[in-house]
Amino acid sequence: MTATTELAGATRDRYRLPLLAFVLVGSAVAVALGVYGREHEPAGYALNVVGFSGPLYVKTWLTTVAAVLAVVQLLTAGRMYDAAASARVRAVHRWSGRIAILATVPVAVHCLYALGFQGGSPRVLVHSLLGCFLYGAFVVKMLVLTRRDRPRWVVPVVGGALFAGVIGLWLSSSLWVFTTTGLHL
Repeated sequence: MTATTELAGATRDRYRLPLLAFVLVGSAVAVALGVYGREHEPAGYALNVVGFSGPLYVKTWLTTVAAVLAVVQLLTAGRMYDAAASARVRAVHRWSGRIAILATVPVAVHCLYALGFQGGSPRVLVHSLLGCFLYGAFVVKMLVLTRRDRPRWVVPVVGGALFAGVIGLWLSSSLWVFTTTGLHL
């Protein structure tokens, strides 16, 4: 082995342990949410906000907001690595992600507390799994962002997983509501 090969191997090893630890922590969060949702006796409490016809539409529209902001995240993500990217693009990327996650929190709390982890149909099971996955991926991304010495590919991969989680949740919930009961508040 050459010195360059040994250095590359040592550099790779320096990233593996923290990345593995971050993935394990995110996985633990996802599993903990799933176990809580499954073991918790659903309270049947409804999240309701004035102006909406019911809790289903509150959740549907908040998830739609998160999905739209996830698309903004996707569109601005590529520019984050461009040295010429404006501060405005960076701010839009960061704030769209923050607001997207904040929009999902009341939905997740309602789903976990009021409904629990369910698997009555394939759509509902996939939705429950994606909800747990989303917050696990979020934890991984937040932990990865704390490391300056991370490989360049890590943030886009974890961000892509987070994007897939939000869009999967929207497809398995909001789109289903809109196509089965119509588009209203």
